[in-house]
Amino acid sequence: MLLKSKIIGKGSDILIVLHGFLGMSDNWNSFAKKIYNQGFQIHLLDQRNHGDSFHSKEFNYELLSNDLKYYTDYHQIKNFSLIGHSMGGKAAMMFSGCFPNAINKLIIVDILPIYYKNDYQNILKSLKSIDLNSIRSRLEADKALSSSIKAPSFRAFLLKNLKRINNNEFTFKIDLNIILDKLNEVEKALPVNLYFGGETLFIKGENSDYINNQNFKSIHKNFPKSQLVEVSKAGHWVHAENLDDFVKETLLFLKS
Repeated sequence: MLLKSKIIGKGSDILIVLHGFLGMSDNWNSFAKKIYNQGFQIHLLDQRNHGDSFHSKEFNYELLSNDLKYYTDYHQIKNFSLIGHSMGGKAAMMFSGCFPNAINKLIIVDILPIYYKNDYQNILKSLKSIDLNSIRSRLEADKALSSSIKAPSFRAFLLKNLKRINNNEFTFKIDLNIILDKLNEVEKALPVNLYFGGETLFIKGENSDYINNQNFKSIHKNFPKSQLVEVSKAGHWVHAENLDDFVKETLLFLKS
């Protein structure tokens, strides 16, 4: 099935963006609006089980990679640059190993192809605890979530997954049961023999611990033409927390 997307800009340089876990294409609107006039046609994708794309009980990085291949074949995109954040970064790395000739430049945001143990299970259970039959507004949903998730900005990010189905009812765009069941697939490492020989930029947030000097060195064999830059005053959601510096680093790499 074809992934849903938003296409911004009419430039000749194709740039595809893959969002992170529990995210969606909307998370990247501000980024796209900052750079589309630099000669780019930007495709913001909703990955399976996220945003407005299809739901499937099958969920792993090989499937996410194949979903992207089907999308590019459908749109007759032969060569493009690719950005992936977090889960989307792992999907992008998997794609780069499977279809290296399709990629011009690769940007991976605050993730490596290694195993990560996250707190996603508790986050998903918090979302599942919201009684969608009783809430009548996003504000009520926010209040219901505030006891388990303290950061207002993170609650706002998660609640972008709510959609109104009529005047008095809400549902989630994502299938929480499927994602909870397949959570181990999100956390797992990519194949040890994964290899992409093209130009690759890894971007980390200054306040994030997903990438450090030691674990970055360990993946040089997988991405021999890679470099690492750090964006200050940002955590794991680098593109949201320091958009201006993130844009500067991505354009410097894509245009070089």
